[in-house]
Amino acid sequence: PDDHHLYVSLGCAAANLMLAAAATGRTGEASLTADGNGIRYDYLMGEAKADPLANAIPKRQSTRAEYDGRATPAADLVELERAAAIPGVSLALVTDQGRMKQVRDLVLAGNEDQMNDPAFMHELKQWIRFNPRSAMARGDGLFSAASGSPVLPSGLGRIALDRLFSAAQENEKYARQIDSSAGVAIFFAERPDHDHWVRVGQACQRFALAATSLGLKLAFINQPVEVARLRADLAGIVGETRRPDIVMRFGYGPALPFSPRRPVASVVL
Repeated sequence: PDDHHLYVSLGCAAANLMLAAAATGRTGEASLTADGNGIRYDYLMGEAKADPLANAIPKRQSTRAEYDGRATPAADLVELERAAAIPGVSLALVTDQGRMKQVRDLVLAGNEDQMNDPAFMHELKQWIRFNPRSAMARGDGLFSAASGSPVLPSGLGRIALDRLFSAAQENEKYARQIDSSAGVAIFFAERPDHDHWVRVGQACQRFALAATSLGLKLAFINQPVEVARLRADLAGIVGETRRPDIVMRFGYGPALPFSPRRPVASVVL
C-alpha cells in the first residue's frame, strides 16, 4: 500500500542502468527526481568500464525451484556482501540451518495469510501468464513455466489454479525450496523513505548480479515483508529492529525459462 516494492524495483532498474551505461562509456550517477517519485540518471561520455556485474544482467533471473543444498564458499559470501554494499542499506546473510528454518516458518505463515486473502489471490491470478502467447502478448506478469509450472491454455490454467492451488501445497513447496537453499539474504534500509527504498533495490540487484556471476540461483521470498505482522519477527532473527525490505534465498540449482520483458524503449524516456 505504501508503494514500497515499486521504489525497490526502481532501484533495481537504476542499478542495471548504471552498470550497463558505465560498460558502454556513459558513467554517471542515479538520483531521485525533484518530486521524489522517479529516477534520473546523469552521465558523461568517457571510457568504457568493464564490469562482470554488467555481463550478468541478461542472465539474471528469479529461479523459483528447488536447489541442490550445497553450501556457498565463504569467499563467495564475502563477494556477495561487497557487491551489495550501498550506503544506507545493510545486508544480513543467514546460512545456518537453525535461523534458516525460522525464516522458512515466517515465509509459510505469510504465505498462508496471503492465500487466505481474496484480494491478494485476485491480484495474483491477474498476473499469471499460463502460456508463451499470453506472456508475449502482455509483455508482463509471471510466465508459469518460469516457476516450473506446466504450460496450459489460459482458460484451463485459470481453472487449474482455482482447483489445485492451495495454501497447504504452496507451503510444502516453499518449505522444500528454502530447505534446499544455501542461504537467505535480508536487506534493511536505514530509513523507510523513497530514497532508501531505491537504495535497497540497487543493493538487491547488485547482489543478484553478483550471485549470477558466481553461478548461484536466487528467488524472492518476501512474504514476511509483505505481511506486516511478521516483519518484527523476521528482523529479530538477525538481531535487527528496523523494517526488513527484501528477502531472497540463494543456492545452486537448475536454469528455468525466462519471463518475457517489455522493450527498453517502452520503459525508458
